[in-house]
Amino acid sequence: MALTCGIVGLTNTGKTALFNCISNTKAETTNYAFSATKSNIGNIEVPDHRLYEIDKRIKAAKVVPTTVEIVDLPGLAKGASQGEGVGNKFLADIQQTNAIIHVLRCFDDENLPHVEGSIDPVRDKEIIDLELQVRDADLVDRKIERLDKVAKSGDKEAKKAIEVLKVYQKHFEEFKPARTAPVSDDDRKYVKDLSLLTEKPVLYVCNVDDESAVTGNHYSDQVKEVVKSEEDSSVLVVAAQTEAEIAELEDENDRNEFLKDVGLEEPSVNKVIRYAYDLLNLETFFTAGPKEVRAWTVRKGSTAPEAAGVIHSDLQRGFIRAEVMSYDDFIKYGSEQACKEAGKLRVEGKSYIVKDGDILHIRFNV
Repeated sequence: MALTCGIVGLTNTGKTALFNCISNTKAETTNYAFSATKSNIGNIEVPDHRLYEIDKRIKAAKVVPTTVEIVDLPGLAKGASQGEGVGNKFLADIQQTNAIIHVLRCFDDENLPHVEGSIDPVRDKEIIDLELQVRDADLVDRKIERLDKVAKSGDKEAKKAIEVLKVYQKHFEEFKPARTAPVSDDDRKYVKDLSLLTEKPVLYVCNVDDESAVTGNHYSDQVKEVVKSEEDSSVLVVAAQTEAEIAELEDENDRNEFLKDVGLEEPSVNKVIRYAYDLLNLETFFTAGPKEVRAWTVRKGSTAPEAAGVIHSDLQRGFIRAEVMSYDDFIKYGSEQACKEAGKLRVEGKSYIVKDGDILHIRFNV
């Protein structure tokens, strides 16, 4: 599925270190402002213990997690909306993403200069928010101009669109993101074609030092307080550089040992991945057999034929029915046959809405 999370932030916040933690592609990190001139792209495996619990009972030849694309975008600078740094290209890249992971620097390091001269994650958040809002406001202004002539001719739909767009216009003037605009879900269709940057769901990641990996610090506390008062978004704490170094260790026992030293039961970036997955409005279903136990990604609310199409287009085209077990039932009874005997294996048709954790066997004919 072409669904992408973009990692954004000012230069030297730890964006690329976070990218290296979670991606199968490793990117170079430097201490220089404006050092990156292009985006890094990789795939992330979505951690899901259910996949391995299923395999314990099947013992398949291989286990395949589901993945989501991640993009590490070049560091933003004040004035990006006016073309500063790699501004316009950066903003165009963000428009292609479905959700945003906003990395904020919440650590001190004399050897890593801050582009603004001091550590203040709330200020940094406001800088990027403003740049994105300026870009969005320009897009809304232009659409109003385009619709103005049509509305003057008496077109009711154009008049309604302008009315909604002016709500966004006023919202931007108050330095607020599009996602918090007082507009109904139905009326948001009038900005859908604009791919507004601040309309995208966002996860804030506070990049902290080793000592703050578990509880955070006063910088991350400031971010949490501001986000809580302004919008309905999540804030996570990650020691990105440390976790990037741990991720490079080949031996799993060594990785677990280092995580314990930091005070973590699992990598914090696993939470970032799960939150990003949720931001994209995704859920997981499984297929399971002796050859392969595999996790697949679908949008929440997808039908059984749509889920079948994720596996292969032929399965959607020739869909007949889906045999369905829930993950919980499969774990409880231990096998497909036991689920069938307990009446927990259901046969569902084309209208069935796939649920997170479903184990599907697709029957089709092409």
